[in-house]
Amino acid sequence: MANPDAELVERIRNRDETALEDVKRRYSAYCLSIANGILQNLQDAEECLSDALFALWKSIPPHDPADLKTFLGKLTRNAAVSRLRKTQAQRRVPTSAVFSLEELESLVGSDSVEEALSEKELSECISGFLRALPKMQRLFFVRRYWYCDAVKDIAERFGCSEGKVAMSLKRTRDELAETLKNRGYHL
Repeated sequence: MANPDAELVERIRNRDETALEDVKRRYSAYCLSIANGILQNLQDAEECLSDALFALWKSIPPHDPADLKTFLGKLTRNAAVSRLRKTQAQRRVPTSAVFSLEELESLVGSDSVEEALSEKELSECISGFLRALPKMQRLFFVRRYWYCDAVKDIAERFGCSEGKVAMSLKRTRDELAETLKNRGYHL
């Protein structure tokens, strides 16, 4: 089966501005879900979508994303995290999303989760780790650290207790820390 987004990527590469409208039409709900999960503000989430589309336009070329949805999701998430950090720096009031990012930052030992995750080797290590997890453990982890859902929201989504989710996340972080340590990452 051919990549359904290859034509969109090619149109962006050829500077067809209507391609961005098609990308927005296809992926806006997905991107808004990511940004709104982090920011808890639909207006800010919409601005992050616009920022992500602009970043997509600027990044093709040189990038040639194999999975446009994931690539745009990462751009959206990065825009939302940047906006959240800027907002939190002004307010000095941490949110659930800030706590989830801090939990991950303490694991990878970096000043910036985005910097660490952008390193291909580390990203592949974490992806392999996640693929090997049992389904529910992986879903909890992704909901918490990709979508920045609160533990309470994850528990409600999957019909289990907050304690079960929190314990699963702690165990997964511990397992990931051990995996990263064994792979030579200094924590």
